[in-house]
Amino acid sequence: MDYTEFVKNVDGIACVLEVDLNNTVDGIRNVAANDAYKLSVADSIEEYVSNVPYTYYIKSDPNFEYMCYKCVKDRTPIHAYVDAAFFNAWLDNFFIPLSCEENGKGYILFTYQMSPKADADKLADLGDIAPLVLKTCIKLRETKDFKKAMDSVIKDIREICDANSCCILLTDFNKRKCSVLCEDRIEQVISIYDIADDKFFDIVDTWPDVIDGSNCCVIENEQDWERVEKKSPVWVRSLKNAYVKSIAIFPLKSNDETIGYIWAGNFNDERTQKIKETLEVTSFILSAEIANHQMIKQMQILSTTDLLTGVMNRNSMNNRILFNDDGSLPINTPYGLFFVDVNGLKNVNDSKGHLAGDELLKDVAVTLSEIFADYEVYRVGGDEFLVITPETSAEDFGKLEADLRSKAEREGHAHYAVGSCHSSEVSDIRTAMQTADGRMYANKKDYYGRHPEYAWDRKKSRER
Repeated sequence: MDYTEFVKNVDGIACVLEVDLNNTVDGIRNVAANDAYKLSVADSIEEYVSNVPYTYYIKSDPNFEYMCYKCVKDRTPIHAYVDAAFFNAWLDNFFIPLSCEENGKGYILFTYQMSPKADADKLADLGDIAPLVLKTCIKLRETKDFKKAMDSVIKDIREICDANSCCILLTDFNKRKCSVLCEDRIEQVISIYDIADDKFFDIVDTWPDVIDGSNCCVIENEQDWERVEKKSPVWVRSLKNAYVKSIAIFPLKSNDETIGYIWAGNFNDERTQKIKETLEVTSFILSAEIANHQMIKQMQILSTTDLLTGVMNRNSMNNRILFNDDGSLPINTPYGLFFVDVNGLKNVNDSKGHLAGDELLKDVAVTLSEIFADYEVYRVGGDEFLVITPETSAEDFGKLEADLRSKAEREGHAHYAVGSCHSSEVSDIRTAMQTADGRMYANKKDYYGRHPEYAWDRKKSRER
């Protein structure tokens, strides 16, 4: 049947697709198009060629193909509002089956609208997905425990997808690292926590190529498995070893960067389209929430962490003491305090440069972090550190002090002075800090007495 005149009367961008149900490789062809569609894919109306595979003009997309075949097979219209990464835009797609069918072939009217950003009104038109989305938003807003909220959200998503497992994996492609944010699964399914080791990113690194500019990857039949295996054989092998029969995976994106993935495994393949719609919308919302959470977390790190050494900074220490004073976060007794000061830092800065001095500071920070791995380490000045050890008996405090002093003048490492005080001596935290600080400078004076070549540095160090 010739649909040329028919499609001319359709407003907006539109074409008619011929779908060969017996050909899942190259079975979708453009057989007619209006001028708006021709101009959207060709340089001019005259250059447009009809009756060619759809891939003649646009990139191959398994999800587009899935909707075409489903529309013809089920004789049901399909509406999909998707984030089309290949076009860097959102597409409002409509697939409408046409009445003519011949020799196993069906015909579809395909029309779409494109916008650079998501349309809130269209996203809100979610049908029976709306309660899940609303529930997700409420859970993420009603608690300060982001991890707990995400655990609950992923459980809801798994249940609505009727899947055996559902997971969100966070990714950092610059550092080539990934981590599990949340997971929900039935008891028989292998946990992603058991397999997402340091080498797992090698598999994750193949997913952009697997998705290849589309908005997701769905594997539910033999053709899908064969297609994906060509691009990620290791992933396919791991899925089959885990008895995964079907999977739908969506990237989570923020500012055009992939920050993670959400997937549902062994879902109900009779509800594939609904599952895709669910994951499409929830992935959009969760991407924004996760990116916001990561930004806040990063800001907290920057405001409380010394960027050179990685330990907590002076601002964090001041807040810690303030919260102890007002009772909101008391330092539980018995506790211990240590002041540690790098010896000879100014001499090294002046003679070898500040980069060499920075190495001394980082070396001391590593030592403190190893000895006091379960406690609080702060860099409180240019060359000075404070360690707080809550709930530490006098006996354990003595062992920590002995370990710390035994490493104070190791060859090949930065030297440092130590001053300490335990709450059994002084109960008031500020008085204990003054006591430890005074003892540290006494220890520093002894060090310079034994190393006169650094003696001129003592006064400068104390002024800092």
